[in-house]
Amino acid sequence: MPASPGRNELPFNPCKLLDFTLLKLNAGESWSGESGDREILAVILSGTATFTVGAAKFPEVGGRANVFSGKPHSVYIPAGVAVTVEALGPVEIALPSAPSDLATEPYVIGPERVAAGRWGAANFGRTYHQILTEIAQPDLPARRLIVGETFTPSGNWSTYPPHRHKVDNLPAEAAHEEMYYFKVQPSDGFGICRMYTDEGYEENFTVRDHGVHMMPEGYHTVVSAPGYVTYYLWFLAGTQRTQGALEDVDLKWVGKAVPMLRDLGH
Repeated sequence: MPASPGRNELPFNPCKLLDFTLLKLNAGESWSGESGDREILAVILSGTATFTVGAAKFPEVGGRANVFSGKPHSVYIPAGVAVTVEALGPVEIALPSAPSDLATEPYVIGPERVAAGRWGAANFGRTYHQILTEIAQPDLPARRLIVGETFTPSGNWSTYPPHRHKVDNLPAEAAHEEMYYFKVQPSDGFGICRMYTDEGYEENFTVRDHGVHMMPEGYHTVVSAPGYVTYYLWFLAGTQRTQGALEDVDLKWVGKAVPMLRDLGH
């Protein structure tokens, strides 16, 4: 998607629940809108802004220079409120959203609430931030949204072995749509995101800076080109917020090797 000044919308969207917009403002600019029947998590990708959400005001939210320089600040915007964002300097804000009937107050998620860690091992090792999940932040209210960040090193794979979120069959699997919003460092680099289904459909999406991969279904996995680090903001929505992912049975054996590979790394 483009990264033009103002509010950037998806050119098309195959998902029934998830949507995404990117807000880009210069110093002193502002944007106002309504959340309507959707909940929104405003994730500050870079810069600082003041948010007015309904009757609540959250001054000077943000601060990181870019997504590769620390944990994010975020603002949860419930359904049914007016929103104004005022940029204190150049700011980029990701706005994933999903339908919601949850009556709750807006709130800020500071970096201290963001869980960080590492998934995988060897050349499919990657680091993550869990921003709004029922696992890492069970006390933070949300109706559908599950949101986090993943950083894939040069030449490495993420979301490997590939997994899907197709049907509600907990605890093994939960039905969720998912989107990835990408950043690349350096910004002229690339990666590949593969998505495929049990029925034989397959697409290979070229990861570029500001790219969005929309996945209403399918197994998915990401790889960074050598020399480049890829970042993606991942967000999911379904009938509920309990996470469950089913790995591709033909590749599931790779995940079993993770403890051994980690031991070899010490």
